[in-house]
Amino acid sequence: MRDKFVSLFAFSLAFAAIPAAAQEKLTVYTYDSFTSSWGPGPAIEKAFEAECGCELEFVAVADGVALLNRLKLEGAGTQADIVLGLDTNLTYEAKETGLFAPHGISLDKVDVPGGWDDDTFVPFDYGYFAFVYDSEAIDTPPASLKELVEGDPEEKIVIQDPRTSTPGLGLLLWVKAVYGDEAAQAWEKLSQRILTVTPGWSEAYGLFTNGEASMVLSYTTSPAYHEIAEDSDRYKAASFEEGHYLQVEVAAATVKGADNPLTPRFLEFMTGPGFQDVIPETNWMFPAGETSGPLNPVFDTLVQPAQTLEFSSEEVARNRQEWVNEWLGVMSR
Repeated sequence: MRDKFVSLFAFSLAFAAIPAAAQEKLTVYTYDSFTSSWGPGPAIEKAFEAECGCELEFVAVADGVALLNRLKLEGAGTQADIVLGLDTNLTYEAKETGLFAPHGISLDKVDVPGGWDDDTFVPFDYGYFAFVYDSEAIDTPPASLKELVEGDPEEKIVIQDPRTSTPGLGLLLWVKAVYGDEAAQAWEKLSQRILTVTPGWSEAYGLFTNGEASMVLSYTTSPAYHEIAEDSDRYKAASFEEGHYLQVEVAAATVKGADNPLTPRFLEFMTGPGFQDVIPETNWMFPAGETSGPLNPVFDTLVQPAQTLEFSSEEVARNRQEWVNEWLGVMSR
């Protein structure tokens, strides 16, 4: 009996010596620009760990569509507790995998265009896709998607791949929303202007700012970075008369993550100031939750879409492969 007591006592001491961070850990899959040194990841990690006394680990892939692809490959064996970086174009398809669990948190702090009511996905930011141009290279930017498609082939653009990137998928849907059954012909014309197609947003924007192309697929909010961080108005977003495609980025718990008590805690944290205050000037998107104060006035000067364009997530899921194949058929010629 004494030996048993000693063994139990030694085990208790050993367990007590384990740091809280080693006992409690949350693994979040996201995209690479989120975790970069200039992205929101480092500040959010620091703020959440200070609040929870736990360890937050980000695991990054190239871009949002790649997140869903990875989760499908890993299946129920995934190490992710939360996937952060899908968008509303992917939520129906993601839910159909059966790999996500209900979030179980209040959405009272969530505020996105059109409102939000979903039992699985929680928004963390939103924005509108746009073509950002170099005003030192382009005097008269396109005023419509049609002008972009039919513009000077010598003025090169960089876009992202819709098979791996949520902006790339967003452009695919933007073109489809405007051109409908004539989308393939529009891609045929636009392909003459495309310098390259990158796996994700970071690579594309880097090529653009390095002067490899005069325009890049990005967001209406991207110029805010250059004005606030660099005190420069060189890079601007072109305003398109047909409107701009909306992106709402979301996070969700995996079935595995639903068993981790840190999961709902993080999702709740994500809707409040500790997370949302970081978003505008690191992820350069609009916050989707409660902030502690107003945004920098520069955000009030950005392009305001004349019309919001979007497909339902179910419609995207039903047609995504066909529309990607249509795009591939043009781009591979």
